[in-house]
Amino acid sequence: MLFLLFLVPGLLLGIWAQIKLHHAYNKYSEVPTESGLSGAEAARRILDDAGLNNVPVERVEGQLTDHYDPTKRALVLSEGNYDNRTIAAVGVAAHEAGHALQHQQAWALFNARMALVPITQFASAAYMGIFFLGFIFHSFNLMLPIVIGIFSIITLFQLVTLPVEYDASSRAKVELFRLGLVREPERAGVSQVLNAAALTYVAALVSSILQLLYYITAARSDRS
Repeated sequence: MLFLLFLVPGLLLGIWAQIKLHHAYNKYSEVPTESGLSGAEAARRILDDAGLNNVPVERVEGQLTDHYDPTKRALVLSEGNYDNRTIAAVGVAAHEAGHALQHQQAWALFNARMALVPITQFASAAYMGIFFLGFIFHSFNLMLPIVIGIFSIITLFQLVTLPVEYDASSRAKVELFRLGLVREPERAGVSQVLNAAALTYVAALVSSILQLLYYITAARSDRS
């Protein structure tokens, strides 16, 4: 019951965030941009305007698999967002271009997130190993201090990620309208798509915090 008390709110928030994201994305994937630009073209315009001519805009399979790869200094767009000439495609592409601008400016939180990525990946893998070992040997409670340390790292990563994502969306909106890539009537659609995407990061942070609190509570109960 204690686990469910901490787990369910984060799970429900995550589901709600995903529903909102897919609703907004699907809705504005049907609305063409007045400029006629595709996601790839919008990203290219933003990058070139910032002097990032050496950052390629690449296509990758899947839906909403868009990301900026700081190790390769490449902007990667899912097939739909690369080719489609819609408000959703342009908004998502501009958001990823916002990460490239953060990287270019060596923004402190962006650099902090980059530094935390390998540590967080290791922590996530370690947690899965500990979870299965604890389940097999019925010794999960003995490993709670390690689990708390792991979830502290994961929560810190989510905490740093949230402002990085919101800032990328803010930069995207500024650049899209400053460069005239979208028109004023399209502002609401761009905002809905980007705000819905940002909500998924809020849900991830809340979920991590709740899981961390659960393990801290469980450890205290185990000692009492």
